[in-house]
Amino acid sequence: MLTEIRIDGLGVISTATAQFHEGLTCLTGETGAGKTMVVTSLHLLSGARADPGRVRLGASRAVVEGRFTLDEVHEGAVAEVDGVLESTGAERDDDGSIIAVRTVGSDGRSRAHLGGRSVPAAVLSDFTTPLLTVHGQNDQLRLQRPDQQLHALDQFASDSVGPLLRKYQKERRKWLDARTELLERTARSRELALEADRLKQSLTEIDAIAPQPGEDEHLVSEVRRLSDLDSLREAAATAHDALAGPADAPGEGGGALDLLGTARARIEAAEDPALAGLAPRLGDAISVVVDLTTELSSYLSDLPSDPGALDTMLTRQAELKTLTRKYAPDIDGVITWAHEARTRLDSLDVSEEALSALSAEVDSAAEKVREAARKLTAARTKAAGKLATAVSAELSGLAMGRAKLEVVVRPLPAAAQDSAPLKVDGSELHAGSTGVDEVEFRLAAHSGAQPLPLSKSASGGELSRVMLALEVVLASSEHGTTMVFDEVDAGVGGRAAVEIGRRLATLARTHQVIVVTHLPQVAAFADTHLVVDKVDDGKGVNSGVRALTQDERVAELARMLAGLGDTETGRAHAWELLTTAHAEKVGAAD
Repeated sequence: MLTEIRIDGLGVISTATAQFHEGLTCLTGETGAGKTMVVTSLHLLSGARADPGRVRLGASRAVVEGRFTLDEVHEGAVAEVDGVLESTGAERDDDGSIIAVRTVGSDGRSRAHLGGRSVPAAVLSDFTTPLLTVHGQNDQLRLQRPDQQLHALDQFASDSVGPLLRKYQKERRKWLDARTELLERTARSRELALEADRLKQSLTEIDAIAPQPGEDEHLVSEVRRLSDLDSLREAAATAHDALAGPADAPGEGGGALDLLGTARARIEAAEDPALAGLAPRLGDAISVVVDLTTELSSYLSDLPSDPGALDTMLTRQAELKTLTRKYAPDIDGVITWAHEARTRLDSLDVSEEALSALSAEVDSAAEKVREAARKLTAARTKAAGKLATAVSAELSGLAMGRAKLEVVVRPLPAAAQDSAPLKVDGSELHAGSTGVDEVEFRLAAHSGAQPLPLSKSASGGELSRVMLALEVVLASSEHGTTMVFDEVDAGVGGRAAVEIGRRLATLARTHQVIVVTHLPQVAAFADTHLVVDKVDDGKGVNSGVRALTQDERVAELARMLAGLGDTETGRAHAWELLTTAHAEKVGAAD
């Protein structure tokens, strides 16, 4: 939950700090005092677009700092937050809380920090999404959009709809991929056939030469060696003769071996022990010379005797160069190119048989999508009745006792230019990423009224109450999320305002709820009451946020009661509101 926020240089606020607690927190204050700036700061911490026009006049930047804890937050949200912290390297504070900071310069530049690390603004959105939901004054209008109504229904029935939606999306992806491939092959059949012919010709040429890995480098060394064959043979033969004696006069001496043998015999014949001691070393020298002589003989015998071997190698080298000029810098690259070309060729089958097989694959995939869509529609239709009943019951408690909400799930027809229509039960439907359905919320504001779409039937006050009722219903399955409402009570008053306060207090039993309100009936239900004060010191207007004591709450509620101010009548009425609200909260808790 959100425990603290600090605002510097935002709108009319020079510097302000606010502490938040569990339960319901209400922010009140005079019009223009800066209540909405608190909500704006939370939008910024949620990664919203930074508006340099919000920077306080004369300030170089606006800074918003929020401190969050994971106390009482459901496990799914904790897992999401931990994932964001781990991926960014953000660190918790000493008390386990996480600090998020957003800075907006007057030049339009924006910076974001999370847990002491600089991060993109989108990361703040990833961090706050599972923790914080901000409902601004325009969210009621978004509730009129079909996509938002579909999202609300899916959120309400997430346990049953969620797995079916993921199944549908998986099958839809396979179907679209297969369909795209079929369309591409059919439309580009001539082009693909030409590409296939070119690949076949190239592979035929490569297969005819049949290069081996590293063969080009091996040939270079062999050709260099054969080019110097005569000089190599002469050098090896001369060295051999020097060691073993001339090949045409064996046994006649003159070689190093004969001379070493003579030397060893003369030393061994000597009677002087010191001289005889050198004989073993001469024996070692003779062994080394014998080994060298044997290796030189082997080298000479391995030298090619075929005078055409060099020409053969040069011809092979020329063949390999034709491949390296066309396909890759070296033979290993040519072999890799050939492997990739075979893979590509396998995917370029544009024969009638291949197209027919792919068409059958597309039909099979489409049937799986149809089946997944039917099940998804059935689950949504079942959940729609439950959602309508639950929201209607909440509306009854919001001074709209005769109002009824209908949630209609209907097929979404494919447009004339739909790129991928899906035929379901005889109708061409738009197979979007969320299914083949569209959802419409219809409101009958009173008994006997015809249910009409929210955009046509709901006033501003009714739309606010529908949204609040929907939030209460959607929030019943989760705990710990911080919910922020900016003047959700706009356009209502009297008994309806009391009921909104009661519903917000109910919501605050499982969530941290922060409400910006101008209605004393709502503020009376607050567990914590913050006021935004505006002070004009002659140099400019500055606003601050402070928590009210019980006596200060009475005075603030009296001010909100039609501007009665600090009068006996105003305070009596304000005290009555507080007492009644407190009694209702205690009774509801029991």
